[in-house]
Amino acid sequence: MSAPVPLLTVPGEPPSSAAAARARGLTRTHGHGETAVHALGGREGDGTAGVDVDVARGAFTAIMGPSGSGKSTLLHCLAGLDTATSGQVWLGDTELTGLRDDALTRLRRERIGFVFQAFNLLPVLDARENIVLPMRLAGRRPDPAWFDTVVARLGLTDRLRHRPSELSGGQQQRVAVARALLPRPDVVFADEPTGNLDSRAGAEVLDLLRSCVRETGQTVVMVTHDPIAAAYADRVVLLADGRLAGEIERPTADTVVSALRGLGA
Repeated sequence: MSAPVPLLTVPGEPPSSAAAARARGLTRTHGHGETAVHALGGREGDGTAGVDVDVARGAFTAIMGPSGSGKSTLLHCLAGLDTATSGQVWLGDTELTGLRDDALTRLRRERIGFVFQAFNLLPVLDARENIVLPMRLAGRRPDPAWFDTVVARLGLTDRLRHRPSELSGGQQQRVAVARALLPRPDVVFADEPTGNLDSRAGAEVLDLLRSCVRETGQTVVMVTHDPIAAAYADRVVLLADGRLAGEIERPTADTVVSALRGLGA
């Protein structure tokens, strides 16, 4: 694997093809005036307004921090699910900020995969139909060979005709992972993907995400509160109070716990 892209770089630096995603001067504020909540970045004029972050291509990045630190907000802005108040976000060399809604919707369908804590499967569809649904909505046909590879790797070959209610939690999350991987996205964004799973099922999902990075060069960005889950990543990005608070290369559960304690988590 190539050397990771530096996390902190010069503000305003142009996009680099070595980064799968990046943000410059990113802020997200909810509300206005005295009731405003600064979820990401600081107040304008306080000298710390804006987050600069890079996501290395072909790597597994975890985002962590205390409750309310802005970790999910950062992931949602990078994935084009939330709108930045100020700053810029790129997916590869495509700037997301400023895209029209229709263009952003197409980009999310074609170049981004999503895995959430809630599996977000349609109960009336079986596993196969749930997996291919986003591609069909985009007017695309799945590659049959790649579909078979993904399904086999996730251990779902004999579960494709089962509806979500007939699957365990771990199996449902594997269906969600297959759905995210099938379009061969530039980046898979995962928000607390093991939050609704027991430890065994959670470890299976994390192993699968880790394998996708190692075996196919997939880029994965995951928000988690679990130091054990974060230890599957190549790098942990730390946030506190909506600002970057450091990073950990080649994390272990112990180094993550120590860093979080330093942040008051």
